[in-house]
Amino acid sequence: MSELDSAELAHNPPDDSGSDQGSRDLGGDNKKLRRREKNRIAAQRSRKKQTQKADKLHEEYEGLGQENTALKREIRKLSEEVKHLSEALKDHERICPLIHCAMNFVTMPRPHPDLASCLPRDGQSGVS
Repeated sequence: MSELDSAELAHNPPDDSGSDQGSRDLGGDNKKLRRREKNRIAAQRSRKKQTQKADKLHEEYEGLGQENTALKREIRKLSEEVKHLSEALKDHERICPLIHCAMNFVTMPRPHPDLASCLPRDGQSGVS
């Protein structure tokens, strides 16, 4: 029994007259006390559930923050790789004989992307 319930009983002591009215009031008081206790337990359960939900959301927030940081790091890394590869391509374009060949101005299918080199393979002259 809580302090509030004890204080209420002290303020309104049960009637010892033995009358039906007194026993009905006592039964009503017991109902009030039981209802109040049930409500208190339900409120505790609700607060605990709310706290658990908030904790779960906070954990999710932290996890997403870590994932975001890792993705930003990966973006920086990939951007650096794109920059490096673009520079390598520019350097290669300056010295590539296929790019400077007069035949490149004639409409021809592009070489297969799996070719290891831009130079023609044995038996291929580039002229049909």
